[in-house]
Amino acid sequence: MGLDLPIEWLSLLMFGGLGVLLLLGLPMAFCTGSLAVLFLWLFGNAAMLNMLPSRVFPFMTDYQLSAVPLFIFMAAILEKAGIIEELFEVIYKWLGGLKGGLASATVISCTMLAAMVGVVGAAEVTMGMIALPAMLRRNYDPALACGALLAGGTLGILIPPSVMAIVYAVVAQQSLGELLIGSVFPGLLLSGMYVAYVTLRCYINPALGPPVPPGERVGFMEKLRLLRGTLMPILLIITVLGVIFVGIATPVEAAGIGTFGAFVVCATHRRLTWQTIRDAAVTTLKATAMVMWIFFGATMFVGFFILKGGQTFVTDTILGTGLPPYGVLFLMMVILFGLGMFLDWVGILLLTVPIFLPILRSLQFEGLFGFPGIAPADVPLWYGVIFMVNMQMAFLSPPFGYSLFYLKSVAPPHISMATIFRAAAPFIVLQAIGVALCIAFPSIVLWLPKVVYAGG
Repeated sequence: MGLDLPIEWLSLLMFGGLGVLLLLGLPMAFCTGSLAVLFLWLFGNAAMLNMLPSRVFPFMTDYQLSAVPLFIFMAAILEKAGIIEELFEVIYKWLGGLKGGLASATVISCTMLAAMVGVVGAAEVTMGMIALPAMLRRNYDPALACGALLAGGTLGILIPPSVMAIVYAVVAQQSLGELLIGSVFPGLLLSGMYVAYVTLRCYINPALGPPVPPGERVGFMEKLRLLRGTLMPILLIITVLGVIFVGIATPVEAAGIGTFGAFVVCATHRRLTWQTIRDAAVTTLKATAMVMWIFFGATMFVGFFILKGGQTFVTDTILGTGLPPYGVLFLMMVILFGLGMFLDWVGILLLTVPIFLPILRSLQFEGLFGFPGIAPADVPLWYGVIFMVNMQMAFLSPPFGYSLFYLKSVAPPHISMATIFRAAAPFIVLQAIGVALCIAFPSIVLWLPKVVYAGG
């Protein structure tokens, strides 16, 4: 029989210990897993040891999770195929003559890239190597150029196919198809907000993003000719999302189709070699293994916490504040933003969704500003998309936002970390506005899934 400790002190020990280990620089997967085993031994009992296989095995055999390596592999193949460079080339030729056109082209390229790969790192690093030098050469304000790159790159976790959506669907037992479809409008809304912000700032102060000199612009016929380079990527996007939307294939099957399509795209660019396949496979193996180890560690950590009464403790604490339902949701959003400053999204999702979602399901969201409320059955879908929009802020929030360091790794030496932090600030505000809009107007999230699944 393990030691007995009040849940308040156990919560402090568990999450305090996790914070200390993370500050020491240890990987999150091993922090959560080792702490779970330690606390099981100290404060658990023999019956609780059954939690090890009972929580880990269902994850390992969950069919929907097989989409994770497929989409990561698809992203890796497309990165090797040079698609990103071609996309940016075409879009910047079309928009380069506008004030802030290159920054807008960067956001639009990232949006299209997000619809192909669903992985932030690939978009951030590759676009950082291509678009950032192009903007700096044309005297763009470094903060504006970096901000457009940072914000555009984070769209990969929201616009389908999204690896985060797959993980959330598994943890929350939510339909993956509905979640992917529900994230389309919020993703496009945020992309549009980024473009509008960049354009407005550059028209107010043209020195921030001057247009491309007339000598470098191309005529309309040349622009039409350049569009041929986007046909394959657009066809791949339409195929992957189309088979999900019309119900021909499940998201996992769509991931397989997309992976095959990525091979075709790579072959048409004459870059399909054994070395390309090997590099993409190694990248996929590393990324998938990292995600799965975090799964195992975090699910053990949260599972033990719930078994010891942590779910009841957190629920009573949050509801004990006396806040109305939307106040509780706001508090959760603040907690998620705070966690995003220090943890990666996989850990945040696995630590919070099993605790927060049951609380939200118990509340009545009757709508704001006279708009319709949210039916209890729609809460997991609605919260899932809000969670993903919030996690975009986690990628940009100092001191440990992943996108900040992705960009710094490829930025010129004169672009300081302080510049990158400053560049992220206005786009974090835009993302917060995006979260607020999805909360106040839930139809942004729920309308399209209802239309697509109306007959099903």
